[in-house]
Amino acid sequence: MSRTSVASRAAAAPVRRGWLDPDGGLPRWAVPASLALSLAGLGLSIYLTVEHFTAPGTLACPANSTVDCARVTTSAQSSFLGIPVAVLGLVFFAALVALCVPSLWRTRRVWVWQVRLGLAGLGVVFVVYLIFAELFLINAFCLWCTAVHLLAFLLFAVVALASALADFDH
Repeated sequence: MSRTSVASRAAAAPVRRGWLDPDGGLPRWAVPASLALSLAGLGLSIYLTVEHFTAPGTLACPANSTVDCARVTTSAQSSFLGIPVAVLGLVFFAALVALCVPSLWRTRRVWVWQVRLGLAGLGVVFVVYLIFAELFLINAFCLWCTAVHLLAFLLFAVVALASALADFDH
């Protein structure tokens, strides 16, 4: 075999470093990280949903001029199209838990990857709106909501990076 053909085959082969999964080019940490972030977001969303429907003023959160969870979770912006934002978060994270199970990360069905990335992106867009609402409409922050927002951003980052690195030809 000629030296050129070996070099060209090596250049064409996908790079497999220790941090990439050899079965699809994903970072080894992407699947457990996405599932952990989704489960954490689901847990917080369940808590916020229960609080919304039972006693929204009992959130373990300081109440001062800047941080006031009760003011945020009972504001007009705590519902979107008549649906409590906490319930939307619950549905969002439940769907991402389902889409981030290891078996669906291994699938080569492009639509699964597109739905996962699209949903994570939609979540970030909604979080940007919610942060805007807290900053400029409500004039207060909720620490629980901020934790959910951070999880949504991190989840999007993991899903986007994993999607970009995925090797569909493998």
